Amino acid sequence: MHTRIDEFAAHCARFRTPDLARASWQIATTALPFIALSAAMYFSLSVGYWLTLLLAVPMAGFALRFFVIQHDCGHGSFFASKRANDITGRIISVLTITPYAYWRRLHALHHASSGNLDRRGFGDINTLTTDEYRALSPVRRLAYRVYRHPVFLLAVGGPVHFLLLQRLPLTLRTPAREMWTSVMLHNLAMLAVYGALLALLGWQNFLVMVVPVLVAAAAMGVWLFYVQHQFETTSWDGNGQWDRNSGALNGSSYYVLPPVLAWFTGNIGLHHIHHLCSHIPNYRLRECLDAMPALKSINRLTIAESLMTARLALWDPAQRKLVGFQGV
Repeated sequence: MHTRIDEFAAHCARFRTPDLARASWQIATTALPFIALSAAMYFSLSVGYWLTLLLAVPMAGFALRFFVIQHDCGHGSFFASKRANDITGRIISVLTITPYAYWRRLHALHHASSGNLDRRGFGDINTLTTDEYRALSPVRRLAYRVYRHPVFLLAVGGPVHFLLLQRLPLTLRTPAREMWTSVMLHNLAMLAVYGALLALLGWQNFLVMVVPVLVAAAAMGVWLFYVQHQFETTSWDGNGQWDRNSGALNGSSYYVLPPVLAWFTGNIGLHHIHHLCSHIPNYRLRECLDAMPALKSINRLTIAESLMTARLALWDPAQRKLVGFQGV
């Protein structure tokens, strides 16, 4: 199996070269509709708030698409130029309310430890083993059950993470000065930009326009990240058995989405490919997949199947799969 994984990794590496024209087109086809929808949301307030909320859904989709671009910039894959990646990523980070350098570092740790039971906690959904769960006190079991409930993760966890927890670099145990600087400067930029929006729109219009988009985009992002690694046949191993390429391929899903959703999400559902080679720009992921059909059958997850993953919460080492709370 390792030989096959190495073959997949070598194949994916051939698609890591950025394309300036495609990257520029992606920014244009994201930014221009986003600006147009922003204006439409403002004018929709005079028609009815139902229309404003309706427009907030595609607006959140474009915000998510911006996040994928920032994500690629953090990997150094969107443009060939590191400077262009960093400038673009930092500008977009104000819109995505995600500090660029801090998130880039945290996400790099996620890629370096994905599927490693001994290195959990970096940019992932907190996942306990069945033995760890049994060892918890009743109160801590209840807290974990609440945390893992899909309603909490999407309606509370996502917005709280993006709006509040990212305001301080507390996830990294020993954050470097660069991390603190990134977060604090990002907070100041957000105060300036969103403060100007608040003054321009008025606090009521600001709340009814901006907040629904931020909350919806956060929920979408959390769900995407959840299904990318939280599926029944995912893979977790301790340091002794863990291998980066095996963890990348076996621990990441291929989320099969309709073309319009794949477009909004920058094909990030091809997550097994992304983890095998994080330097592939999102606009080349589909090209990579189509060039090796064998990748299409690995950890394939449809939308209907993904809904069933919401009941999963614990890694069972004996069965080597994610399980629910039933019988634990």
